[in-house]
Amino acid sequence: MITFSSFPAPSNDNYRSSVTYPTGLDKDEEFDFDLDNDDFTSSGRKLTCPGEALTSSQAFMRGHGTYVDNEEVIASVAGIVERVNKLISVRAIRTRYNPEVGDLIVGRITEVQPRRWKVDANSRQDAVLMLSSVNLPGGVQRRKLESDELQMRTFFEEGDLLVAEVQAFFADGAMSLHTRSLKYGKLRNGQLVTVPPALIRRLKSHFLALPCGVDLILGLNGYIWVSKHVKESEQEGEEGFDAEAVYSNRNDDIDDATRSAVSRVSNIIRMLAAHFVPLTDTILLNAYEWAVDQDGSIRDLLQEDAGEALVAAISAQL
Repeated sequence: MITFSSFPAPSNDNYRSSVTYPTGLDKDEEFDFDLDNDDFTSSGRKLTCPGEALTSSQAFMRGHGTYVDNEEVIASVAGIVERVNKLISVRAIRTRYNPEVGDLIVGRITEVQPRRWKVDANSRQDAVLMLSSVNLPGGVQRRKLESDELQMRTFFEEGDLLVAEVQAFFADGAMSLHTRSLKYGKLRNGQLVTVPPALIRRLKSHFLALPCGVDLILGLNGYIWVSKHVKESEQEGEEGFDAEAVYSNRNDDIDDATRSAVSRVSNIIRMLAAHFVPLTDTILLNAYEWAVDQDGSIRDLLQEDAGEALVAAISAQL
């Protein structure tokens, strides 16, 4: 006869957890946190692993990524512990993007269909961008005609990158996007960097401009666009916009200094993501200043020792 038994949970009277924190601390150093502390949400990053006891099920409610065993809330996935009042959940680090209305995302066109585009947004299924949800050349707001449907590939075609906002959801769960603002649309003059969506924190603005002449678009779906800086006067206009500039597939002329800055920022993001450091405007700015002060080349930022030194310096500043 085969019998099943659960693994014993670590005994701790105060329901405190000790997790090895891989970002900025020594391998043997532990990062303690207390879920009963009112400052839990602002006291730092809390990482946990499957099977680890988080708190008492009598004082807190279990959320996603947790289960209850022996009157304790236990993590079922490896990720970041989140608390909303008395609700405890674990946000998995390695997971697909879970969209919400109003989220800013960066996606890639995968298919052109009648009156709509399919967009890869790093979610469980492709997103949908309707023809009625895009700006027409000249900024004219009118009903889309059959002539507009015949010209869909002049706006977006397979492989094009774009930044959009989640507008709504269809009955099957697919998210609907829109690019009706002048700050949304096709992306050019840069490169795409992919990180786990859990590392992108919600900010007041996901459009960042670094002093090195590089613009960042932090998509909540884990896609980050690093590009040449565009002035606001070139990006917005009172009388609509230029169709050749907005829907063009040609990149502008980029000087060597800007190319180096884009590559440096991209390597910094990759290294921070490899060490599971959440990406915010402050962390990225501090990381870039640290990288500029180093004597090594841009390629050296991808070395393991350089990455550990970068994460240690960022953790010390925080």
